[in-house]
Amino acid sequence: MDATTTQLYQRIKEETFFKVSASGNDFIVLLNLDGKVSHEEGKILARRLCRPKFSVSADGFILIERPENPMAQVAWRFYNADGSVAEMCGNGARSCARLLAALNLVPNPFYLETLAGLIFCEVRGDRVKVALGTPRDLNLRLVLKTEHDLYLAHFVNTGVPHAILFWEDIESAPVEKIGPVIRYHESFKPAGTNVNFVEVVKDQDRVFLKVRTYERGVEGETLACGTGASASAYVSFKLGLVSFPVQVLTRGGEELIIDYDSERETLYLEGEARLIGKFQIFEDALR
Repeated sequence: MDATTTQLYQRIKEETFFKVSASGNDFIVLLNLDGKVSHEEGKILARRLCRPKFSVSADGFILIERPENPMAQVAWRFYNADGSVAEMCGNGARSCARLLAALNLVPNPFYLETLAGLIFCEVRGDRVKVALGTPRDLNLRLVLKTEHDLYLAHFVNTGVPHAILFWEDIESAPVEKIGPVIRYHESFKPAGTNVNFVEVVKDQDRVFLKVRTYERGVEGETLACGTGASASAYVSFKLGLVSFPVQVLTRGGEELIIDYDSERETLYLEGEARLIGKFQIFEDALR
């Protein structure tokens, strides 16, 4: 372990970390209200702690900090498992909101300051509803040429960028094969995009979506993606395939509810969030 990481460990070895989860996405949270951990150190902690098998393991790492916006009660820095910074994460926001409410650090409802703007959060028992704001940069019917084939995709930013590909049978979708190809496609440079494979399911008197997501930063399929589910619902609505509110079944088997306020042009994401545990780390977690 290098000197920088060793010094970091000495400063945080007595700190309490939290593990939270929402719809199969899990996150490590550290309260950083005193600014003890710098932005660059947050990247180090994300890369080291989020490793499966060798450390705590998680899809992302979250630092809770003091906000700059007077309307917000708290702010966060969100890091993907590879240490890259994400503007927003819907499931991260939901699970984080439930933790902050349980710790009595925020009123209910409250605003969370993110790089994507202020996020409205409301905790209802073990269910949390967050407002993702106004979808941006909608671009329907993009034809993407790859070495594998031509793909018809759709794009929207719901806090972070998402490409949507509709698939007849979601179980057969080549997520790990096509996901990284679309994720790095020249049409989405330089930031890249998350990639969602979506099946529209008609079951008797209801229509719902099944979604599988290849996540940027995780660089693989996750059990759920809140902003991805929201992007899939919004694009499906724009194409006339569904009506709000939209039920979205995630890969992890949980159901998310996506709604849209047309007057405020705001997407809402709702689902269960779980508090998993609190702990301190040993030095080996950062090796």
